[in-house]
Amino acid sequence: MDKIGHNDSSNEKLHMEHAEAEQMLDDIAFYRTLIVNVIFIGKEGSEDWVLVDCGVKHYSKRIMEAAEKRFGTNKPKAIILTHGHFDHVGSAKQLAEEWKIPIYIHPMEMDYVTGKRDYPGGDPTVGGGLFSLLSPFFPTHQADLSKYIHPLPTDGSIPFLEDWKMIHTPGHTPGHISLFREKDRALIAGDAFITVKQESSTAVFIQHQHIHGPPAYFTHNWEDAEASVKELASLQPSVVITGHGLPMEGELLNKQLHDLAENFKELAVPKHNRKIH
Repeated sequence: MDKIGHNDSSNEKLHMEHAEAEQMLDDIAFYRTLIVNVIFIGKEGSEDWVLVDCGVKHYSKRIMEAAEKRFGTNKPKAIILTHGHFDHVGSAKQLAEEWKIPIYIHPMEMDYVTGKRDYPGGDPTVGGGLFSLLSPFFPTHQADLSKYIHPLPTDGSIPFLEDWKMIHTPGHTPGHISLFREKDRALIAGDAFITVKQESSTAVFIQHQHIHGPPAYFTHNWEDAEASVKELASLQPSVVITGHGLPMEGELLNKQLHDLAENFKELAVPKHNRKIH
């Protein structure tokens, strides 16, 4: 992969110099792209690795730089998307074009990433934070990924990830998925739940760690969201990496996740949605 050229801004060069994934397990690492995590599944130097989610737009070079530091010149076998929101698919098209690899997403998300449907707009009345207020301006129409996108198998298997299974966890979006590995109970939860209060810019920037429901400004089916959290809590994950926030593990993870599952309406659902819920 070519390094950043001399015509790039000094700011871009600075970001590239620090584009390095942080290891969570020996075969799972993550890299934060502004406000959202992208996840590398594969041991350092592996020829068989997969990228989960692609962050926001204009981060493809930085993601590739982080990938090169971890895997050398080895390209990923595929990109798996937990869902199609702008902050998870923003750099997907550029990465798929550069690496010449397929992208996979749940069949119920296909229309949103092929130009057929738009997601509902953000709700500025939830959460009380800056990101909530800005959410109506977040993109709801995504780049057309038709050239690269494929539906994930309906049997729960995930291409190129034999040890992992797909769990359909709707609510945040209709076809949202999580990834789970039974042998060590590792969980990649996307935005089914997260470990930072995403509505608050202060919490996001200081990365205050605590389990929360899905980002409220982009969640439109709270009954499904609750059922998804309950299902994930029942798995008793040993470690989790979510779409937003830092990884969590052990007793603290399970205590907070079970608290969220048992008290979802009070802890996650915006007040003006609770009667509907």
